[in-house]
Formats: sequence, C-alpha cells, structure tokens
Amino acid sequence: MQHESNHNPSGTAPGRRTFLQWLTYGLCAVAALVLGIPLLGYFLGVRKRKVLWVTLDEVNNFPLNETRLKTFDNPLRQPWDGMTAFTGVYVRYLGEDDQRSPQFHVWAVNCAHLGCPVSWFPQSGLFMCPCHGGVYYADGEHASGPPPRGLFRCAWRVRRGRLEIQAPHYPTLQDTLTLESKQS
Repeated sequence: MQHESNHNPSGTAPGRRTFLQWLTYGLCAVAALVLGIPLLGYFLGVRKRKVLWVTLDEVNNFPLNETRLKTFDNPLRQPWDGMTAFTGVYVRYLGEDDQRSPQFHVWAVNCAHLGCPVSWFPQSGLFMCPCHGGVYYADGEHASGPPPRGLFRCAWRVRRGRLEIQAPHYPTLQDTLTLESKQS
C-alpha cells in the first residue's frame, strides 16, 4: 500500500520553487498587514483628533457687525507646513443674545470649491475666491461660481472674555468644522 504524503518522497530538502512560493506568501502577508492596519483604522475611525482651542482676541476688540480676518499659528501644524501653518479665520461679532452672551460668525478662510483662501471685500459685502471666481455673501452663504456650498463655519466659544476657536483642519463635507458653540 502506498502512502500519499505532502513531503518530498526523495527525502531531500524542498526545492527552489517551494521556497519561492513560501517567500511570496510571507511577503504578501506582511504587505497586507502593513496596508491593512491603517486602512482598517481609517474605516473604523480609530484615529481621533485632539481638540485644540486657539485664542483669537478679547471679545471687546471685535466691532459690532464688522468682518475681520484674524490670523494665528495653527497648532495642528506639521514640521513641513512652513508658512502655510499661519492661517486665519474671518470673524464677525453679532452682538449679545437675550442672555447677554456674545454671538459670533466665524468662517474658515478656505473656499468650499478647492480650498483657495478667500478675501473679504467690505465695500461690496462679499467674500471672493481668486482661484475660480467663487463668491459668497456677507453671511458666508454661496452667491455664485463653482463652490457647491457656503463657507465652512468654525466652532467657537467665549472663555474669560476671550473668543476662542477650535483649531481648524482643512474642512470637507464629511469632516466639517462646526460643533455647538458655547460660552463658559
């Protein structure tokens, strides 16, 4: 009776073909692991951003119903960001609500089309993007041009009389900048 076995019948070491086959299997497993872990983290949302707040200025330094560009060094910067880490937001102080809490509109400087920095033109009351002609009204809503929506709003709060914003990352429709704005 003959026995079937998976090993080499001559009793010699496995051949080059078997070795290369196992080497390929091993390298494919390592590549799948190296690519799979970050991909799995992306889809499951394992990597959470730390919430950082940036102080812009005293509330008293914002004139009523006037839009101002406030620049700051983004704490989410990377070493290779260079000058692009110095970013800004547009801020408009709306006055106080019924509870005497200051109210603001805070917009990202990025156009909602491709992210170019928009400029504020107080004479016309419009935000304009120099890249592709996007135009926004004074309230940040889309007026004309290719942008699909209005400007992204930033999360803000007032602490100890100072306006703070959540450090903005580049906004997308899936990962916008707004949260509930609150005062403490």
